[in-house]
Amino acid sequence: MWFLFAAASALCFGLRGILYQWTSQRPIDRNLLLLGVYASGTLIALFAAAVTGQAWTKPVWIGTLLGLFSFVSNAAMYKGYSVGKASLVAMFTGLPPVVVVLFAYVLWGEKLNTAQLAAFIVIVAGILMIRYSNDISLKNLQGAHWGAITMLFFGLTDLSSKQATLIGAATLPTLALMYGTGSLLFAASWLLGRKQEAFARAATQAGLEEAAAGKEEATASPVRAASSAVATGSGPAPAIARGWSPSRTLIWGMFVGITNVCGMILAMPAFAAGVTGLVSVVIAMNVVLVLLYARFGLKEKFSRLESGGLLLALIGIIVLRLAA
Repeated sequence: MWFLFAAASALCFGLRGILYQWTSQRPIDRNLLLLGVYASGTLIALFAAAVTGQAWTKPVWIGTLLGLFSFVSNAAMYKGYSVGKASLVAMFTGLPPVVVVLFAYVLWGEKLNTAQLAAFIVIVAGILMIRYSNDISLKNLQGAHWGAITMLFFGLTDLSSKQATLIGAATLPTLALMYGTGSLLFAASWLLGRKQEAFARAATQAGLEEAAAGKEEATASPVRAASSAVATGSGPAPAIARGWSPSRTLIWGMFVGITNVCGMILAMPAFAAGVTGLVSVVIAMNVVLVLLYARFGLKEKFSRLESGGLLLALIGIIVLRLAA
């Protein structure tokens, strides 16, 4: 049964990945988008908890820890993509199951039998082949530290989900606190970003005013005026692409958040019933759905590594299903 829950969770997260990919091609504020994602999760979890009558006991406060770990992992992932090599960061996002297996053994003594271990290794190898399909080398490791942080905190999110089930925390109240915590953190990040943008605009305006003050001197020398315009940017400014409005970005984020919260609602019972590392690696298979979308939706061609990785991952899933 845990396998079905984990596979359904992977499907939801795969849909989320497709929506993230589509959204990444639009001029939006990422922090505001993720605020919408987490706000949607908060509202849905609160409503579902009220309808089902799940208890708000002390253990559900682990949801705040889940929210913190989830925030850090998402923030580190986006930071890595912005300053480092995308393929390298993407590779690290396929490695949290390795962290989960190691920590689960240390914390709870969970072990994999021979068939499960073989399936785990095959699936991770497949995911890495898919993620490693671009030009990564030892000389090209920009963003590696952000990728490592992403891997660690995504793994800690999975481990905290398992711990929540072990201490008897009700799923929906726990998720409400998780998404509520994430919402507050992303709201703070968005407000901080707006404040930094305001400072940048003020600095730009000050620069323009300073350039205007020297206009009279520049006019006396046409050649020097042209040079000054180029150097200071006081000439005709290029058109700036307008992004989505805040309301549109927030609403779209809330729509994307439906797939996110559904994935977590399905993941919790999977962690409760299954071996932590195996549940984590099945959920990580959501990358396969994104890859299939890229192939058939975006008409991207598969490299040999991607094709081989996809085949390995599917073989691993079959072996794992037979061993479950």
